[in-house]
Amino acid sequence: MHHDAQGTPAGPPHPQDDTSSPLTSLPLLRNPLGDFGASLVVFLVAVPLSLGIAVASGAPLVAGLIAAVVGGIVVGLAGGSQVQVSGPAAGLTVIVADLVLAHGWQVTCLITLLAGLLQVLLGAFRIARAALAVSPAVIHGMLAGVGITIALAQLHVVLGGDPQSSAVDNVLELPGQVLDNHTPAVAVGLLTIAVMLLWPRLPGPRRLRAVPAALVAVGAATAASVLAGLPVERVDLPDSLAQAWSGPVLPDRAEVHAVAIGAVTIALVASVESLLCGLATDRLHNGPRIRLDRELVGQGAANTVSGALGGLPVAGVIVRSSANARAGARTPLSTVLHGVWILLFVALFANVVEMIPMAALAGLLVFVGLQMVNLAHLSDLRRHHEASVYLVTMGTVVLLGLLEGVIIGFALALLVALRRLTRLTVSTEESEGRWHVVVHGSLTFLGVPRVNQVLRTVPTGARVDLDLHVDFMDHASFEAIHAWRVDHERTGGRVDIDEVHENWYERSSRQSPPVGKTTPRGLARWWAPWGMRGGFDRSAPASGLLLAGAREYHSSTAGRMRSLMSGLAHRQHPSALFITCADSRVVPNVITSSGPGDLFTVRNIGNLVPTHDETELDSSVGAAIEYAVEVLDVPSVVVCGHSHCGAMKAVLDGAHTDPGGARAGRLQRWLAFARGSLQRPRAEHAAATGDPEALRILAQENVIRQLENLMTHPVVRDRVETGRLELTGMFYDLDTAQVLVLDRRTGAFEPVASGTVPVPRNADDDRPADEPAAP
Repeated sequence: MHHDAQGTPAGPPHPQDDTSSPLTSLPLLRNPLGDFGASLVVFLVAVPLSLGIAVASGAPLVAGLIAAVVGGIVVGLAGGSQVQVSGPAAGLTVIVADLVLAHGWQVTCLITLLAGLLQVLLGAFRIARAALAVSPAVIHGMLAGVGITIALAQLHVVLGGDPQSSAVDNVLELPGQVLDNHTPAVAVGLLTIAVMLLWPRLPGPRRLRAVPAALVAVGAATAASVLAGLPVERVDLPDSLAQAWSGPVLPDRAEVHAVAIGAVTIALVASVESLLCGLATDRLHNGPRIRLDRELVGQGAANTVSGALGGLPVAGVIVRSSANARAGARTPLSTVLHGVWILLFVALFANVVEMIPMAALAGLLVFVGLQMVNLAHLSDLRRHHEASVYLVTMGTVVLLGLLEGVIIGFALALLVALRRLTRLTVSTEESEGRWHVVVHGSLTFLGVPRVNQVLRTVPTGARVDLDLHVDFMDHASFEAIHAWRVDHERTGGRVDIDEVHENWYERSSRQSPPVGKTTPRGLARWWAPWGMRGGFDRSAPASGLLLAGAREYHSSTAGRMRSLMSGLAHRQHPSALFITCADSRVVPNVITSSGPGDLFTVRNIGNLVPTHDETELDSSVGAAIEYAVEVLDVPSVVVCGHSHCGAMKAVLDGAHTDPGGARAGRLQRWLAFARGSLQRPRAEHAAATGDPEALRILAQENVIRQLENLMTHPVVRDRVETGRLELTGMFYDLDTAQVLVLDRRTGAFEPVASGTVPVPRNADDDRPADEPAAP
């Protein structure tokens, strides 16, 4: 059976592996029906968004449609992503609007063309990965700032006025705009926003709500304005594409420098946005991964063509890409076809487009702009301690401008990274006259004052154990520690230095320190995978790795555990029943710092708990629950999910509802137990709207659902109600190696609070938990 990166069955092999038909040898014809259907969905999303982005950019309306056509066809054929959709991007609107205001539309087309050529050169020199060096916190903050700027400007249009020259002016003028005389266009704009808000939340079949909200909102506003005969401004397209063409022109000599800066700005912002979007889109499918350099060449080719034809700049866009992947696209054919449909629609049904009220597009842009302030990104960045970069970038983009905001945000991101690289903690502990000093982090000249300050607190003549948990030590740090050691030992003290990583101090004493920062490879950590530890050949057969691991256990650990295990051999009294996923990356004893006898563990695909009524379909989990609660008398039951869960991804893809699909059989029947998790409102909304965080949301909602399922078991319910049993939800974030705990009051998963951890004791006596029980 084929498996995905999460370690769970992922369905059939990728289509490129199937050679049963001559057509499947063509890259664009591996999934024709799925790609065809997906292209129609993306086409319906792209038309109103392309028109709206053209409005926000101050460009001709047809320029947005040209960019959508070119982005679909050119990037689809020349790019390196399977399902990413490219077209006019909201993140570029502020840049384009400034360029149009400063240089005019035709010079802006030239700037787009030059930016495309620069992208092609960057891709040809294979430096696409360098664009990923920009912190995502800066990119997301930039997009959030752009979104707020767009929303503030277009809100004035919705209210019947004109946008001001800056976001600050838009805020200051907003109260007066609200109080001023309004026109029927206000009702059209507000109707559009209301439909965008309510459509994904309406009850009804998922298939109906899968219709793009943007299409429904603009369609409803258009129909209402036509039926009511409202005198509103509508889209005005040229009579023919030939008449619409407004190609690039050369700038005045005085503008050359500004044009060059504009081209570089568009090239860099569009490149970074496209590459990050492509990497995010890869999480939504199991096909080949994005080829970054080829994708950059494709994006550059599209911008070159779009600029030459009088279109907006092109970039990868996450909303259309998510819709594409969720609708079943698996190859670039969907992207190409959506561009073809836009071209045919404009050529054959331009009169339909011209019925759309401009206020409806403004309302759409207000909603899209606010959506660019993604609170999920902010939450993730907060966990990585980068929320300050996001917020500063967003604020400066709104207050000062895009270029200034990005520069300030990038500078702050560098300072944050520098602080992390030089982060150092020094702790001391005294016991029976012996001092234990522990240094963690990168030991550079910046940390020397702190280390010296702590070392000076050690009394003269004391015996000191100095543990250096450092991955780097520069010469200034070595000199400081060595000088202190010499002085301390000269006055009668004794210093024992223990180095956990490379022997930086020892080798510096011999004038041969390591040449670079210590890397994880080769560290003999008991929790590290085989491939990261010396003596293990990851290419060896699994049986060989297991035997090598057993040999290491016998040589280094078995002797220490003998007394403990002899005490546990005749009975067990675990502190918790721990139900978690079978995923190989989740190791319960590691993430809970527990040992033998602490956890009674149940592992299955997706950490699922069938309800008591469903135990006749699968009784193994129910049997483990009854044994743990009634026989072992555990005081706690924990359900632990995790990010990037392959089982939850399969549920999102509908594997549990496809009796004729490749996952049919035992796996499909087992995943059916997760149906209730997908039906929870938050998970259902995320899946329906193509939220990039849908997988994480479903995995967390699945934990909550399984806790509810536990309460259907009488033995669990009785003990919970009498206060003898506690249920806990946990979530393991693979990206950060951080454990989150469910707050039952808010339904949110929060980081485990730091603080002193009490020594756990056994439930039936006063012995510390690490003391063996008597046989």
